[in-house]
Amino acid sequence: MTLPEFDTVLVVDFGAQYAQLIARRVREAHVYSEIVPHTITAEEIEARKPAGVIFSGGPASVHAEGAPRIDQRVYELGTPVLGICYGAQLVALQLGGEVAKTGRGEYGRTSLQLTGPSELLGDDQPGDQTVWMSHFDTIVGAPPGFSITASTADTPGAVLESPARRIYGMQFHPEVAHTPYGQAMLKRFLYDVCGARPTWTMSSVIETQVEAIRKQVGGERVICGLSGGVDSAVAAALVHKAIGPQLTCVYVDTGLMREGESDQVVETFQRNLKIELQHVRAGDRFFERLAGVVDPEEKRKAIGERFIREFEVAARGLEDARFLVQGTLYPDVIESGTPEAAKIKSHHNVGGLPDDLNFELVEPLRLLFKDEVRKVGEELGLPEEIVWRQPFPGPGLGVRIIGEVTPERAELLRKADAIVRDEVHKAGLDREIWQVFAVLLADVRSVGVMGDERTYGHPVVIRAVTSDDAMTADWARLPYDLLEKLSSRIINEVAGVNRVAYDITSKPPGTIEWE
Repeated sequence: MTLPEFDTVLVVDFGAQYAQLIARRVREAHVYSEIVPHTITAEEIEARKPAGVIFSGGPASVHAEGAPRIDQRVYELGTPVLGICYGAQLVALQLGGEVAKTGRGEYGRTSLQLTGPSELLGDDQPGDQTVWMSHFDTIVGAPPGFSITASTADTPGAVLESPARRIYGMQFHPEVAHTPYGQAMLKRFLYDVCGARPTWTMSSVIETQVEAIRKQVGGERVICGLSGGVDSAVAAALVHKAIGPQLTCVYVDTGLMREGESDQVVETFQRNLKIELQHVRAGDRFFERLAGVVDPEEKRKAIGERFIREFEVAARGLEDARFLVQGTLYPDVIESGTPEAAKIKSHHNVGGLPDDLNFELVEPLRLLFKDEVRKVGEELGLPEEIVWRQPFPGPGLGVRIIGEVTPERAELLRKADAIVRDEVHKAGLDREIWQVFAVLLADVRSVGVMGDERTYGHPVVIRAVTSDDAMTADWARLPYDLLEKLSSRIINEVAGVNRVAYDITSKPPGTIEWE
């Protein structure tokens, strides 16, 4: 994915989740951003010719042994630098200021006072405002040539500025919503200091990618494996816009999809978008492969292997296809390619396709976050129910059935899950919740009473979380009356279920999915 016409701001990752959020905020200001490791050298940065560099926050103390550093020569490049929290402390420490362990950290909302003329906190902002702090070490002295332009009760150097060197530091977090003027501060750095152009829009991304796809593919045939999810759907629509009938999509129906999902995929892509679509109905073969399998990892591998076999058969009928479309997103790239992040979990995807298929990859979404992918989908005219479909694991309902996966159990869970999604939709909470779904505890029996009889049915667990990008997630505070309605409908309408529970575990320590 090439981006020849966009100014770039590099976000240096010093750990935790700060870098991703900063990168998203920069893009919300219509400036393209990329996350890079703190081990990047000054020469590598100079070769990238970024409009600016932002140092993220991080969990370490700048005084700790082995604490991450940045190549000192970065400060001599003349490229604008903004340090945030840990990044600000690093700027202060490396350039001759003082960062002290005062014994008094600041956490949460804090009052910030402007103490002098500031390029980042302009005249349009109040001299006394609220910011979000999260630090223990404190900047107590500015480096030579720097001015302290704002402070708090416990942080004398809350904002450091050297306009002559175009280097700045903020001890607080402007990227979080709890700092009301934070986005305005970032925009002043991006536009006024860096001179970055706000040209990163989804319309311009589409134009750039259409040109790049045509250049990469030429007149060759392209194949795309649709999963029913947002990412593969938007990737397919974008490639189709670029090359039209050269694209053939393959939808492998595993029998583990949500209620009505397969029909919707066929309706959207074959009938509405007029994309050539092969619908492979393979549910029976998936259930046969899953017979007797209960271990979660073995289950995921079994589903992935079966998917590959089905895709291989479909691909053999398209022998002239040289390219394969994949809906890889930027968080996937970050997770699998930076030392600060964990590898992609195996439940995210049904499995990699084998090398002997000999396809060259087309990844038009590779540098986009999920919210940007949705905007691209809207621009391309995909229906709302596709664009705003919640994330769904590659193995489908197979990883939401705790125990052996059978057709009967899949149908039971499908009905319960449809009730959950229906009621959340009626409550108008679709856009507020990142994911909401049902989990079937198939190997657990719960005693109950229905009418005058004792029952031994399966428990269903409802899982609902809020998140920006699934890296972290909080359990959603669903209204009690909604939870009551969900429990009542599931028990009354889904035979074999006699108990409903609600999962209030956040990520971390838990994960969003159960398996």
